[in-house]
Amino acid sequence: MTTYYYVLASQKFLLEEEPFDEVLRERKRYYQERDKEIDFWLVKQPAFLEAPEFAEIKAKCPQPAAAMVTTDENFSNWLKLRLEFVIQGSFQAPSDSIPNAIASLTTV
Repeated sequence: MTTYYYVLASQKFLLEEEPFDEVLRERKRYYQERDKEIDFWLVKQPAFLEAPEFAEIKAKCPQPAAAMVTTDENFSNWLKLRLEFVIQGSFQAPSDSIPNAIASLTTV
């Protein structure tokens, strides 16, 4: 199993009220300069929130939600400090309740 770290907020906050696209561009450029593989994903309406152990967290987050999911704990911590008004946590996947860490409930 892999540990995934997330920063969770409403889609409105994360995608409209914050300059999040700028944050993503900066991070992508940083990874490219260091030949580092991308280990973060923006997930709209993350399916992991449907797991029973996330019921309390889902109730705290305005819907529809969005999450930045990463395997890099330092990046998650940096995002929490940068964005401030988000919920931060972690989980292990794949598991019985979370088969896919970056699955979304939305369709493209």
